[in-house]
Amino acid sequence: MNGDNPVEPFDAIRDLLLTLARGLDVRDIFQQLSIVASRIVPHDEANLAVLTGKDRIRLCATTWGSAAEVLGPERTATIAHADQSRLLDVVPGPERGLQSGLSVPVRIDGSLVGVFALFSRQPLAYSTIDLTHAERLASYLAVALSHQRLAEQARDAAVERERAATIETSMELLRAIADVLDIRTVFPRVSEIANKMLPHEALTMIFDDNGRIVLEASSTSDFPELKPLPLERPLTREHIVGDITVEPVPDAALQSQLVAAGYRSVLGVWANARDQVLNVAFFSRQPHAFGPRDLPVARRIVDHIALAVSHEQLAEAAQQIAEARGRADRLEARVQMLSEELESKTHLRVVGESREWRDVLKKATQVAATDTTVLLTGESGTGKEVVARFIHRASPRSKGPFVALNCAALPEQLLESELFGYERGAFTSAHQAKPGQIELAAGGVLFLDEVSEMSLSAQAKFLRVLQEHEFQRLGGTRILNANIRVIAATNRDLRKAVERGAFREDLFYRLQVFDINIAPLRERSEDILPLSEMFLEEIGRSFGRPPAGLSKDARAAVLAHHWPGNVRELRNALERAAILCDGGLIHAEHLALRAADPSPLLASGSTDLGTIEQETIARALRECRWNKAQAARRLGLTRTKLYLRMKKYGLDKPPLAGH
Repeated sequence: MNGDNPVEPFDAIRDLLLTLARGLDVRDIFQQLSIVASRIVPHDEANLAVLTGKDRIRLCATTWGSAAEVLGPERTATIAHADQSRLLDVVPGPERGLQSGLSVPVRIDGSLVGVFALFSRQPLAYSTIDLTHAERLASYLAVALSHQRLAEQARDAAVERERAATIETSMELLRAIADVLDIRTVFPRVSEIANKMLPHEALTMIFDDNGRIVLEASSTSDFPELKPLPLERPLTREHIVGDITVEPVPDAALQSQLVAAGYRSVLGVWANARDQVLNVAFFSRQPHAFGPRDLPVARRIVDHIALAVSHEQLAEAAQQIAEARGRADRLEARVQMLSEELESKTHLRVVGESREWRDVLKKATQVAATDTTVLLTGESGTGKEVVARFIHRASPRSKGPFVALNCAALPEQLLESELFGYERGAFTSAHQAKPGQIELAAGGVLFLDEVSEMSLSAQAKFLRVLQEHEFQRLGGTRILNANIRVIAATNRDLRKAVERGAFREDLFYRLQVFDINIAPLRERSEDILPLSEMFLEEIGRSFGRPPAGLSKDARAAVLAHHWPGNVRELRNALERAAILCDGGLIHAEHLALRAADPSPLLASGSTDLGTIEQETIARALRECRWNKAQAARRLGLTRTKLYLRMKKYGLDKPPLAGH
C-alpha cells in the first residue's frame, strides 16, 4: 500500500521523530502521529492501548472518540495474543465501517507494555510488509512511552519531594506553635517557617471585630501600624489575591499605607478559630507575586495558625472557668464561715440546702462587703430578717448595731417619731427628747421591715436620708448625720405600689440598688426538713428537754403542706406539735396540717401579692373560726401585724351568720 518510493518512508520517519520530540505525553500528539504514520501505513483509525494488568488493557490514545474506554473481558482473545504481530480479519468497530486491521506489540526493554493497532475501512487492506512497518512504528512509540514514563516518574518524584518538604515544614510549624499559648509571641518564627512554602516579606494576622479590622500580629516591625478602624464596606470573607495597587483591599486608607510601605502583592486567607474570624495575609514587595496556585499552600499554613488561635482561646476559656470555679468555691467557703460565725455570735442559725437558698446567701455575701442599700423581697415569713442579719454580720459594719424597725407594726403617726426621733415639745406627749432608730443605728445597719407600709410623708423624709445622709428629729432644726447602711424588706410588689401611687418612685429606685428575692418555702422543699430539725432543737432547749422527732407520717405531712406562712408558720406548727406530743414522736395529727394545701395563687388565679395575701388571711380566719390568736399563729404573724392587715383589707369584722 505504501508504494516503491524509498524517499517517502524516510521523510515520513523523520517527520514522525520530529513529532515525537515535540511532546512528552503521547496522548497529546497522537493525532499528529497518526497523520504522519499514515504516510507509511495508510489507515482510517489508529489506537494505542497499554497493559494495566495481567489480562486487562486500557485504551491510552485513539484517533476516534474518547480514550477513556477500558477494554473488558470481551477482549480477552485479543489480549491473549497482544505479544504477537497479527493481521486482523475480525476487527472492532464495524459500526464505524472498519473491515480490516493489524496489531503489533509495544515493548520496552523486551517487556510488553501495550498494543499498537491500525484499522481500515477497506477489506484485506494490509500485508506482511505493512505489519513490518507497523512494528517499526511501534518501536518509535515505545521510545516515546519510555520517555513519557520517565517524565511521569520525575514529576512524581518532584511531587513527593515537595510533599515531604511540605510535611516537614508543617511539622516544623507545628513544633513552633505547640509550646506557646499566644501565637503572637512567635509570629516572626511562624513567618520564617512559612517562607519555605510560600515566599513573602511580611505576614500578618487580623481579627474581624464587629466590622472593624484589628491587627493582632505582624512578622515584621516595619509593617504599618494599623489601629482598629471601621471598614468602608463589609468584609466579604473572600480570599484576596492580587496586586495591592490594582486589587482594592477592604479599606482605602489601609491600601495607601501598604503601598507607601513598599508592598505590592497580597494573598489573604480567611479562617475560623472557634468563634473568632481571622485573616492571615502574606505580603510581598514584588508585583504579581501571588496567584490562585498559591491558595492551597496558604490555606495549609493558615489552618495551622487558626488551630493555634483556637487552642489559645480554649486555654483562656479553661482559665476563666477555673477562676470562676475558684471564686465560687471561695464564696461558698465564705458563706459557710459567716453562717457559723452568725450562729456562734448571735445564736441565729442560717439553715437551708436548696439551690435557691444558697444563691440568696451567696448574693448576700457578695453585697455585704459594700455599703450598698439592699432590698429584700419575698413573702411574709421567708426569712428576710435572717438574711439582713447575715449581711450585717458579713459587712465592715458588723461591730456596729443592727436596728430593726417594722413599718407595719406602728401606727402611721408613730412611725416617723420612732424612725427620726423627736425633740422635747415636738408634740403633746413629747416631754423629753428621744433619739430615733436612725440615730441608734449609727455606724451599723438599719433594717426596715415591711417598708411598703411606710406613709408617703415618712417616705419623703427618708428619701433625704438615702440621698443626703442627713435628717432632722421631729420638731428639731438641727441637721443630723445619718451614718447608716439601709437594708429594706417587703412582701409586696413595690412596682405595683408605685403604679398605684402608694409608694414613691424615687424612693423605690433608691432602695432597689441591689435586690435579693427570697423564694417561698413551698419552692424550696429541700429546706423544710433541715429547718424542722433546727426548730425542734431550739424548741427542745426552751422546754428543757430533748428535741422531739418527726415520725414518717409527720415528715410526709410537712413536705406536703403548702406553708402560706413560710418558715415562720413552720416553726409555730412545730412548737405546737412539740407541746402536744408531750416528749414523744411528733405525728401528723399533732401538726394539724392539711396535705397538699392549695396555693392561694392557684385558688384565686391572681398574681397580685395584695390579693393573694388578702385571700390567705381570710381563709385562715374562716378556718380558725375568727380566732385571731390562732389565725396569727397559723399565718406566722404577730397579732399586731394580723390586726393591721385585717384593717387594711376590711377583714376586721367577721361576716354575719348565714352570710
